[in-house]
Amino acid sequence: MLYHERTIIRDLAKKTQAYALSDDMQQRRRLWTDHNSLSFSRPLVYIRAIPQDDCIDSRLLQCTDPWLRQLEMKLLLNEYRMRLQDDTIVEPYLVVRAVLKTAEQGVYGLPAHLGEKPRAGGAAAFRPSLIEERDIEKIQVADYEVDEAATRGQQDKLADLVGDILPVVVDRQGVLCGMWANDISTILAQLRGLEQLMWDLYDRPEWLHRLLGLMQSHIIKHMDQTEQAGGFRLINHQNQAMPYARELPPPQADNIPVSPKTLWGYMASQETTGVGPDQFETFMFNYQKPILERYGLVAYGCCEDLTRKISVIRTLKNLRRIAVSPFAERYACAEQIGRDYVLSWRPDPSSHVSNGLDEDYVLRDLHDAFTCFDAQGCCFDITLKDVETVGGDSSVLIRWSKLVKKAIQEHYGK
Repeated sequence: MLYHERTIIRDLAKKTQAYALSDDMQQRRRLWTDHNSLSFSRPLVYIRAIPQDDCIDSRLLQCTDPWLRQLEMKLLLNEYRMRLQDDTIVEPYLVVRAVLKTAEQGVYGLPAHLGEKPRAGGAAAFRPSLIEERDIEKIQVADYEVDEAATRGQQDKLADLVGDILPVVVDRQGVLCGMWANDISTILAQLRGLEQLMWDLYDRPEWLHRLLGLMQSHIIKHMDQTEQAGGFRLINHQNQAMPYARELPPPQADNIPVSPKTLWGYMASQETTGVGPDQFETFMFNYQKPILERYGLVAYGCCEDLTRKISVIRTLKNLRRIAVSPFAERYACAEQIGRDYVLSWRPDPSSHVSNGLDEDYVLRDLHDAFTCFDAQGCCFDITLKDVETVGGDSSVLIRWSKLVKKAIQEHYGK
């Protein structure tokens, strides 16, 4: 490792540390703690996705070592966040994922590979590996097991570089405990194929129930094994926002095992967005619910339209946050959510920032949202996510966040 490259990373880490421990971050932690406990003063703003190729000029990266170069990009994204006027919290630690044992062909013992892309940068479909009904017998999931030597090697490498500046903590939760692995829906569609899954609802419902039950049992087993091994930590909160609330301990970089009951849990089912509420409940939510209710508080929803499924989701006894995507009917969602839960509003990124910044349009959309949510007394926040591009203009997100914060100030006085 070249000395000057080590110095570059350490200097960037010091900037992240100062930002993460600043008075501004402390104020944001207090705001999110109150907000997620349904104490509403103003909508908080979270820019979840930053298209790094548009916002960070890779030609300016100075490190040549691939591992250092990746870390440099991560820390430069934190530096970019310092220019935004949203309410994102940057934590004063770095996370290393534990090296966990998995089945040879993938987490369920079957490959989930993408097919051919028609062009560079284009989309591709997953190539299903659950083709015949009998293929269900091929499913196998490795028990929870951490490769301690390999994990320690990764942790020590990062800690040796910046551990005196930013503590390094290991994420030790099982491979089926994290976001997009524990919701059943995501991997199910990858293994079976989304179109085929829609047919299965009608053509082979009993077989599909068997498959769903099998996946659920493996996820619960991984949760049990993780907890028994002391693998859950307070870094394992997940709620597609800032995981703070009065009812739960906040994220922190310690090595003290915790129960899922002290953590935020999160799920979605984007793959069943075209399925009605009854089938959603029967073929997905009923399998997700016992997993979610093992957590302290829960957030539900991503990009799917939940307008006609909120009544189903509300049956979760520990539900706290519900997503209202660009595809949902915001007025109908607001009526159903009211002040009972936090409404996580996700404006359409393609209209707000991906094709330039039309300030008049953004202000009209914000005014409409404020009027809608205020009428129902909603405790809501604004999450800008799935920003795939800002057209190469790194100033768009900066200007958008400033515009949104100004509109909030004018409307709510805060």
